[in-house]
Amino acid sequence: MSGAEIERPPVHRITLAQLAVLVPLCFLITALDKVCAYSVASGGLIAIVPQAYFAALAFRWRGANSATAIARSSYVGEVGKFLLSVAGFALVFATVRPLDGLAVFAGYLVMLAIQITGSWLLLR
Repeated sequence: MSGAEIERPPVHRITLAQLAVLVPLCFLITALDKVCAYSVASGGLIAIVPQAYFAALAFRWRGANSATAIARSSYVGEVGKFLLSVAGFALVFATVRPLDGLAVFAGYLVMLAIQITGSWLLLR
C-alpha cells in the first residue's frame, strides 16, 4: 500500500460557480444595455480563463514524491495566469468596439471576488 493520499481539491467548482454567475448576469444586463453586457462578459472571461489554467497546472500533481513537479507547475501556472490576464485585457481593449471599460473591470472584479471566496470556502 502506498499510504494515504490527499484528494485533489475540487477547484473546477470555482470555475463552474463563476460561469454560473457570469452567464445569467450578462443575460440580465443585456435587457438594459448590450454593450455593457458583453463588456462584463469580456471582463469576467479575462478572470475565469487564466484562473482555470492555473488551477489545471497547479493541481495536476499529488504526493510528496511530486513536490518538485508541484512547485514547478505552480510557478509556470502563475506566470501563465499573469500573461493570459495581460493578453486578455490587451486583446479586449484593442479589438472590441464599442466597449464600456468600467463594465470590463466590474466583470473582472466580480469574478475575482467569487474566485477568492470560493478558494477560501474550499480550504475550510
